[in-house]
Amino acid sequence: MLKAVIVDGNAISRGLLNSVLTDGGYNVVGDTHTGLKGYLLVQKHHPQLICVALEQVNDGAEIVEQIRAHYPKTLIFMVSGTLDAPTVQAAVARGVQGFIVKPFKADAVLNTIRNTVLAVIKKQKAG
Repeated sequence: MLKAVIVDGNAISRGLLNSVLTDGGYNVVGDTHTGLKGYLLVQKHHPQLICVALEQVNDGAEIVEQIRAHYPKTLIFMVSGTLDAPTVQAAVARGVQGFIVKPFKADAVLNTIRNTVLAVIKKQKAG
């Protein structure tokens, strides 16, 4: 069972995403509302994936860069209700591998994560 951490300033969004991931077979080992606390959860639990809201990606804590530097195998998914091309491009350049769109649709979230995991595995095998 893959471990996950959720970082989102909105408690309702955290709770909904926690339910979706748990129901989908993931072990949510922690959730928080700030990038700094999210990074501390990553240090403590070493999750395979982290879902970070756009606001926390841009809150100055540099959570994406910290995870990339110290936990390069952790998959990072950005969560947002507004994903335009420049935002996606900037996030990918920083190390984000997947995108989860609010409002959540359980099947879409789980498909996004599964497809990203499969793509990363395929890329690793090819490399």
